[in-house]
Amino acid sequence: MFTGIITDVGTIERVEPRGDLRIVISTAFDTATVDLGASIACSGVCLTVIDKGPGWFAVDVSGESVSRTARDQWTQGRRLNLERAMKLGDEMGGHIVTGHVDGVAEVIGICPEGDSKRIGFRLPRDLAPFVAAKGSITVDGVSLTVNEVADRDDDTHFAVNVIPHTQAVTTLGTLETGQAVNIEIDVLARYLKRMEAYRGHA
Repeated sequence: MFTGIITDVGTIERVEPRGDLRIVISTAFDTATVDLGASIACSGVCLTVIDKGPGWFAVDVSGESVSRTARDQWTQGRRLNLERAMKLGDEMGGHIVTGHVDGVAEVIGICPEGDSKRIGFRLPRDLAPFVAAKGSITVDGVSLTVNEVADRDDDTHFAVNVIPHTQAVTTLGTLETGQAVNIEIDVLARYLKRMEAYRGHA
């Protein structure tokens, strides 16, 4: 379980095609405190540490994960938002994040608003019922608040504001129009939608 509060931005140093992709990621984490088998969210994807050394750790990314995450996500030189799994008693700074990607969105516009940036995304229509203004959403592992939502014929657009601090300590500050990002919907919205559907069949 995660909170969507990023604590490091790592870089993919090496990609080794095997049965799965073996990804070696450089990090500022003290890897002496990271156990083998620990979970780390990598731009919103919960992955298991299978090897490590000073300043780096390695994970295996399955073909299923590659197919369901943003294009070019698992390439050498790619920067990744990193968050270690929550421990009991940790402060909940963002919202509950599972590290399971629900879909991929596309950046459709970036506008300055003071020192912040308003970033607009195109979302697959099947995720539209789970996104609401003032609700939470996870973009590349970062917990954000949805500012506005607009449903179109074939898709849904939503926008978030990214403050200077978040721009500086995550990869969101360097997003570009047309870039793909990983999306995880709010787990509360998921359960509310399920309850609504269940009541409809009761």
